[in-house]
Amino acid sequence: MSPPLMRAIAIKEGDRTPDALEIREIGRPDPGIGEVLIRVRAAGVNRPDLLQRMGVYPPPPGAPDTPGLEIAGEIDTLGSGVDGFAVGDRVCALLGGGGYADYAVVDAGSILPVPEGLDFAQAAALPETVFTVWANVFEIGALKPSETFAVHGATSGIGTTAIQMARAFGVRVVGTSRGAAKTEMTRRLGVDVALDSTDPDFAKRFAQAAPDVILDMVGGAFLKTNVEALNPGGRLVIIAFQGGATGELDVARVMRNRLSVTGSTLRARPASEKARLARAVEQSVWPWVASGALRPMIEAQIPLAEAAEAHRRLESGTVTGKIVLIP
Repeated sequence: MSPPLMRAIAIKEGDRTPDALEIREIGRPDPGIGEVLIRVRAAGVNRPDLLQRMGVYPPPPGAPDTPGLEIAGEIDTLGSGVDGFAVGDRVCALLGGGGYADYAVVDAGSILPVPEGLDFAQAAALPETVFTVWANVFEIGALKPSETFAVHGATSGIGTTAIQMARAFGVRVVGTSRGAAKTEMTRRLGVDVALDSTDPDFAKRFAQAAPDVILDMVGGAFLKTNVEALNPGGRLVIIAFQGGATGELDVARVMRNRLSVTGSTLRARPASEKARLARAVEQSVWPWVASGALRPMIEAQIPLAEAAEAHRRLESGTVTGKIVLIP
């Protein structure tokens, strides 16, 4: 017997534009051992989805070839060996792909309960950003309460989340963004220092802000500026390279000031590592959500069938916070 069908967003071959996204009917997946099937009520849209559509960020082995890295919804079916969850539970989850659909299979270790007081759209905007910020700022970057944290791309989904998490942690926060309008938005987000990266004096002003930990999504174009700005013992964590993959690195300065320059990706990490991160997030970050210190910023909720429009808006660079698809 053929499996029941569901709607999902597929990527047309040979087209890298947003119009490559089209809705199709495909077979609904079944959960395997240690997995659950979730009825998707909302799916977050992220820049890695754009890169996958353009053919430069393929899904990890075993993941669906349809896009979508974070979802929220209700558990529909439990796979064998799954404990601690029940059919009907309201959950959000990080997944390797396949979130742009009516249903998605998720490793049970990557599932978190929807925080009290959040709707599905808000919950779907959390996993990718929160896991990313926790892993890179608080674990790899080892941010301490007495330090200064800086994030480039402060009005993005990652940026707005990082600012709120850092403020909840009690550190001084520096946010950078492009243009006067975005800089004013960054200021309204509550940072201690808001900087316009198009300012001719940006590098000087960023160095004066004296960050200890920098979360960077620009990459090569900001490498020299970042290294020159870091305090002794500072840590630069690169999670994207929208400004190029290469840049100038003053190795002598890195050595002299005991700096760390590193980077990471989240999608390809093994299920066991994502499960560990999920537990850390639930223990350390979910209380911030419960207290209201962390609330995802939703720019727009767009129907699943209009995923192309969601990608066009995200590519425009004008989005503050997150775009969420509603199946």
